[in-house]
Amino acid sequence: MGTDTPRTSRHRGIRFLIGALVTVLVLGVVAAGLGVWTVQRSFPTLSGRVVMTGLHHDVSVYRDSAGIPQIVADNPKDLFMAQGYVHAQDRFWEMDFRRHVTAGRLSELFGASQVPTDTFIRTLGWRAVAEKEVKLLDPETLSFYQAYADGVNAYLATHQGADLSLEYAVLGIQTPGYKPEKWTPADSVAWLKAMAWDLRSNLDDEIDRALLSTKLTPEQVAQLHPDYPFASHPTIIGGPAPAATAAASVEPLGEAASVAAAAPLTRLKAALDGVPALMGPAGSDIGSNSWVVSGSLTDTGKPLLANDPHLGAVMPSIWYQAGLHCLKVTAECPFDVSGYTFSGLPGVIIGHNDRVAWGFTNLGPDVADLYLEKVKGTSYEMDGVEVPLTSHTEKIKVAGGAPVTITIRATEHGPIVSDISDAFGTITHDYPTKAGYPDGDYALSLQWTALTPGRTASAIFAIDRSTNWDQFRAAASLFEVPSQNLLYSDVDGNIGYQAPGLIPIRRSGDGTAVNPGWTSASGWSGYIPFSALPSVFNPPSGFIVTANNAAAPADFPAFITRDWDLGYRAQQITTRIQAQIASGEKFTVKTMASIQADDVDANAVQLAPVLADLKLSGDAAKGVALLKKWDHRDGVDSAAAAYFQMTWRQLLVAMFGDKLPDGTRPAGGDRWFSVVGTLLGQPDSPWWTNKKIGVSGRDEMLAYAAKKAWEEGTDAMGGDPSTWRWGSLHTLELTNASFGESGVPPLEWLFNRGPYELPGSTSVVDALGWDATENTYDVHWVPSMRQVISLADFDQSTWINLSGESGHAFHPNYADQTTLWQQNQTRPWLFTPKAYQKAAKDTLVLKANHD
Repeated sequence: MGTDTPRTSRHRGIRFLIGALVTVLVLGVVAAGLGVWTVQRSFPTLSGRVVMTGLHHDVSVYRDSAGIPQIVADNPKDLFMAQGYVHAQDRFWEMDFRRHVTAGRLSELFGASQVPTDTFIRTLGWRAVAEKEVKLLDPETLSFYQAYADGVNAYLATHQGADLSLEYAVLGIQTPGYKPEKWTPADSVAWLKAMAWDLRSNLDDEIDRALLSTKLTPEQVAQLHPDYPFASHPTIIGGPAPAATAAASVEPLGEAASVAAAAPLTRLKAALDGVPALMGPAGSDIGSNSWVVSGSLTDTGKPLLANDPHLGAVMPSIWYQAGLHCLKVTAECPFDVSGYTFSGLPGVIIGHNDRVAWGFTNLGPDVADLYLEKVKGTSYEMDGVEVPLTSHTEKIKVAGGAPVTITIRATEHGPIVSDISDAFGTITHDYPTKAGYPDGDYALSLQWTALTPGRTASAIFAIDRSTNWDQFRAAASLFEVPSQNLLYSDVDGNIGYQAPGLIPIRRSGDGTAVNPGWTSASGWSGYIPFSALPSVFNPPSGFIVTANNAAAPADFPAFITRDWDLGYRAQQITTRIQAQIASGEKFTVKTMASIQADDVDANAVQLAPVLADLKLSGDAAKGVALLKKWDHRDGVDSAAAAYFQMTWRQLLVAMFGDKLPDGTRPAGGDRWFSVVGTLLGQPDSPWWTNKKIGVSGRDEMLAYAAKKAWEEGTDAMGGDPSTWRWGSLHTLELTNASFGESGVPPLEWLFNRGPYELPGSTSVVDALGWDATENTYDVHWVPSMRQVISLADFDQSTWINLSGESGHAFHPNYADQTTLWQQNQTRPWLFTPKAYQKAAKDTLVLKANHD
């Protein structure tokens, strides 16, 4: 298989060190001189006693063979201080790198190449909003964040340079003399802005529609952006299945205007994708699975809850497993919680305490809008009145260069993003004419819920200590950005679902087009009240499924978004659950885990039988023959899966590749499952014709793709299809978030791991996604972790992480969980003191210093 097709910008992750770190080629010399000692000097102390100034009482840290810490303290401040210390032990480079991204300070580390990225982040104002949120924190919550920061700083006080992490030795070659600053609460809260950006909403879909409209009719655009199939796929809170809603029309642009609009809109999309994605590469498979079944359906009589968030693959894993335990749970020390944390942020994000368990999936509401603004000098127009722009300057420090001063302007909607780059500036020149607006000076602003100071920083602790449904919902009401589906269960046998978040109410439109900013008629009038958001408690079905599918039926009174995931994963999970119920067999922890590993491909179910019926001659007939008895599972050893996925990619390229504008070509996934699945019933549709390759009609197009796939397969795996394996094509390389795509092979060898052969595929339950715009099947999006929680006995719960706890390359816990994750296996998730103390491989006592 060739490698001439470049990866799209959505998959770059944080690939911005190429060129800037070419000097790191000398790393080989450094490694040769310093050897194992250089690599291992940053490995943390895990056993014995360490004096830690600032603690009120001693804290114990028990770690199992995977290095997962269970932290036990007498009071909350000591607990979160110890968590900060432990995070810094294992992941401080990751934390330091992230805070430079979220503050728009990458240029301080990597030089002038990062000025555009820093300019973007500063214009959006992530750090400024985080600092405002810190000022709004209640005293108790602020004390938790400060205690966490004190713990990080206690570690920094005794470690520096390569003693902190190997990455600092590498950075020292590029930026000598760098020393990390002390950690602050704002550094933690700013991470929530990165979460919100990576899960931001449907901005990409809005831009995609605009790009498509430059070349296609409104009807064609609607075909390529189908509505949620309410009649056939489930909604989270259930209800009737009304007919699908009508597609919103997209006004056609004239031919000349369409040509003129293509370039600026393409650059606009590239500019958005260019912002570093700290949770891994963004893309169509960013989502998650989560479901819960009630005790009436389980072997223990208590609920079981499963969750596997789908995020871009990154090394180390975005998640850090930990337990936070008060020695005695009281009103003064209410925490006894275990689960998945983010390094840099106190508390547990997803997991359980001694009473309740919860999971997250992305709700995906439309929470961002673009506005054209009529700007005249230092003012802009609003309802016929000139209103002063807000404006200030910031100075970006640049390693090895002179500082750069930028000016940030904003309207009442939000920051003016057309100041960031020519990409945004160009659209403000071209779009108004195309939209029929009068001549004038225009700018483009962004309104986004994450740019309003909120309360999510407090929600984490409220969820961690909730003990019942009412307390959980009260905590959820604080979780404003990013909006997540919150799934719930408790030891009393209850299950529930709550959609939280700030979701705007629009005065006009549905948020799918650029708005005129000079009239208040197109703005937001407020937010959907929390009490009006989708919610359900103990549904009659006995189970709840969330997989980014529509949260509520089409007639739900509150508008959340038009751009749901189309529900193929949700349907398959629901099918599995209903089949289990019909069999009379009770659900177990293993049953839940087996659903997480489900690799039935809904796309293959509808398309493969049609391909199998093709009358092909020659060797290509061997390919479709593989599909005749295929079970439609994307198994790692499946030859049929390999052939089908190659055919699918070839089909998307042949049908749409040269008919769509740059930046809109199909990457695959649920949307394209629906598009092609619908077209299968329209064999004479123009989409089946491509004159450039001499193909006309559905069967000719399918035959063409099947033949091209056979050629591709023989080139990649040989002429004997019995030796073909999907896993040989579908591989994952775990790529370090900062240095993993530097372009310097020795450096990438230090920090990356893999490749790993994988089953699954795009938009199946075992969502291991690849991009059809590439000519490889490399995995970019993955279940970033998997958990199954037993409310009958928490020690019977299971979990697994994508990589490992440690952020230190070559540490035993750097990638030790990956092989288990690859094979859909899990580790015991021990929660009770007796269990985790017995399993402890290392015990570290953090000693209070009262001198």
